[in-house]
Order: sequence, then structure tokens, then C-alpha cells
Amino acid sequence: MSSTLIPFVQSGSYPRRPGNLVRPLVDGTPAFRRICEAIEEARLSIWVTVTFLWSTFEMPDGRGSLFDVLDRAAARGIDTRLIFWRPDEETEGLRQNAFWGSTAQIGLLDKRRSGVQIRWDRAHPGFCQHQKCWLIDAGDENETAFVGGINLNPHSMVAPGHKGEGHNHDVFVELAGPSAVDVQHNFVQRWNEASERMAKDGCWGAGSTTSLRFPTRVPAERGSAVVQIQRTIHEGRYVNGQATPEGMSFDIASGERSIFHQYCAAIKAARRSIYIENQYVEVPEIVDCLRRALERGVDVILLMPANPDVSLQVPPARRAFLDARTELGSYPNFLLAGIAGVGADGHRKPIYVHSKLMLVDDEWATVGSCNLHHFSLFGNGEINAAFSEPDTVRAFRCELFREHLDQDTFGLDDLSAFHLFRKIASANRKKFEAGDDAWQGLAFELDVAAYLG
Repeated sequence: MSSTLIPFVQSGSYPRRPGNLVRPLVDGTPAFRRICEAIEEARLSIWVTVTFLWSTFEMPDGRGSLFDVLDRAAARGIDTRLIFWRPDEETEGLRQNAFWGSTAQIGLLDKRRSGVQIRWDRAHPGFCQHQKCWLIDAGDENETAFVGGINLNPHSMVAPGHKGEGHNHDVFVELAGPSAVDVQHNFVQRWNEASERMAKDGCWGAGSTTSLRFPTRVPAERGSAVVQIQRTIHEGRYVNGQATPEGMSFDIASGERSIFHQYCAAIKAARRSIYIENQYVEVPEIVDCLRRALERGVDVILLMPANPDVSLQVPPARRAFLDARTELGSYPNFLLAGIAGVGADGHRKPIYVHSKLMLVDDEWATVGSCNLHHFSLFGNGEINAAFSEPDTVRAFRCELFREHLDQDTFGLDDLSAFHLFRKIASANRKKFEAGDDAWQGLAFELDVAAYLG
């Protein structure tokens, strides 16, 4: 069992569980290839939570659409279920790339004679059911889960070395061992209380109106990582707080914010290094924790989209927040960076950072669906896997840095690797400003004071 000075949270639906195998999967093509392999090997069930599904999305290696892959599994007798988010009136602008149960989408399922079972689930008004997880063979000794942030989006499916404008960088993590039962518990809790289950158009497929049983046993140990599944759940979304196996009953009706508490606790406990990839850093408490870490001498690298999404601005507090975040740039041990690949025209094009992860001290990490903004931390439905196992976390850091820097950092400790990242990103920024596309890797430094995302 691994040991760490980074504390796991004490209040949440799920306990910390030792004995897990953890395998990070960087970028959409490798991640979905591995998920498809697990689907093709499934013996009992495939359960999936989906936020966004683009009509043009296809799985890698010619496997076809999501429903092509899942219908083949269902035809083998595999229990195949999906929970799709259904946007409300306040979020209906996001329906374009959501499989929300429109007349046309139901018609597509009917035409396919699809063998899947579906329930639709709304979020609290104005928020999103943002969880992205896959569970293979729930309750079986080989139960395997995938937790992360990759949407079923064609922009996620380009190999890192060929990425350019319009493509995403993202991450999933594969889990096997005791922690998989908590991903199962989350799915059952959502399935049984999906908001639309009683609506005429809230379920689809034979068996979709039947509730599921909560899990009763913990899978055998498969590795050496300690894992805790953590969530954001808005108050009032679910009522049944039945305990996960070997866990304690949790008042889910009052909501859960264990991801927020975990981020704060991990940053406060960091001693050497913090590496974050996220679309947004929009919460003052997180920024304050990072500032205090910098004051303690902790090295911090924050990788964000080079071209930020500014649609989440909250005008009354925005200026004060931006001033506080800009202050981070005054510390020599802080770096804000983006990534850019070579586009079809031979010039550097920004790669959108869609991943949601943090690595601390080369020994602890979290990966999931949760952005560091108000929506994800306090209102959406989100799920993350926090894990401690130094060999796994260090290898994860090396894989990310190999992609971003085009250099192997396996022989370097975290601080030496951070120094190299900062050196390469600074040099690439100078080349970017000079119009020189001959970079090393993808990463380049961003101007904190000018960054509005």
C-alpha cells in the first residue's frame, strides 16, 4: 500500500480504498481504444454516464458510432445501460451536442432497434450532469471502471502528435479493484433516481423502467494504489443515501462537495510541486490555496487552453478575481502554459486543454470530469478519482510531460522536471512571438496578466 502526506477527504459518499490498479489514459484515441477493448471483453454489463454526444463522433479503429459499439455488445446478451443528461430550459443551448431524447433521437433508436437501455437525468436548474464514466461487468470479480473528462466528441479523437487547431487534449483513468464498486454505486444511485424516469419520454429500451440493486460486495485487490471516488452532487438531486459496501451512509439529499474539499486539502498539503491541467480556474478559494502554496515555495504549473473560453464570466466578482489570479504570476515558482500543435498549414495552432487533473509532489493525483469553476465544484453532477501511488503518479507525470515537451523526464524528479518544463515553455513562447514554428514539444508560456479564461 502506498503512503502519502496528501490527505483524502473525510466527508463524502465513498471511503478511501487500498489495493487498486490505476492506469491513466492520455487523450481520446488511446482512451477510447482501451474502453472499446474492455467493452468487447465484457461478460455481464456495460454501464455508461454521458454528458455530450456529437452526432459525428466515432470510436477509433473503424468501430463506428457509440451505438454501433454498444449495440454489438447488447446483441451478445450484455446488459447495456446509459444515463444521458437532459438539459433544462436554462441550459437548452447545449442540446445541440447532447443526446437528450428528442423525437429525432428516439426515432434513431427505434430505427436501429437498439438493444441498449436508457434513462435521462436532468441536473439542478442551470447546471449540468457532467459525469463521464464507464463501468464494465459491474459486480463481477473483473469489474473495471473508467473515470475522466473526455466527451464523445470528434475533436477528442486525434493523435497528440498531429493535433492542431480545433482539437482537444484530455484524460481518463482506468480503475480495477475495490474502488470500482463506488463507480457502480454512483451509477445505481443515479439510475434509480434519474429525474425523468417517470416521464413518458424519460426511459427507452426493454428493461429501462426497472431499478437496479445497490452493490453488496467489494472487488478483490488488484494493485497497490489507494483510491477515493469523489463527487459534486447538488442538494435535492437524490435521496437514497444507502451506504456503499464497507462504507457509511451519506446524506446525499443535502448534496456532496468532496471534489472541492479534496482540491483545497491537497493544495494545502503540497510540499514540493503542483501540476494542474484544467479548462478553468474560476474559484477564489482555489486561487487562494495556490497563492499560499507558492508562498511556501511549492512549484506550480497550470496548463490551460491558450485560447480561453470566457463564457463563464461573473461580472460582479470578475475584476477582483482576475486581480487575485494575476498575482500568481508574480511568483517565480509559478507558470501558466498552453499547448499548440502544428496545423495543416504548417503553423502552430492552439490545442484545447479539456483535461481536469492535478498531480501533487509526484505521489498523489486526481482525474475526472470536474472543472475548477463554480458550476463544477458547487452545482453540476461530477465524478473524480483521487489516487495515491508514487510510481503510478510519477509515470503519469512523465507521460504528460513527454507529450507536452517532447522529452523524457523519467530520470528527473518532480522539481527538476518542472524546471525543464518552465525552460522549454519560455523558449517556445519567444519563438511563438517571433513567428517561429520550430518548437520543442507543444507547451508554451502564457501571459498571466493578459489571460482572461
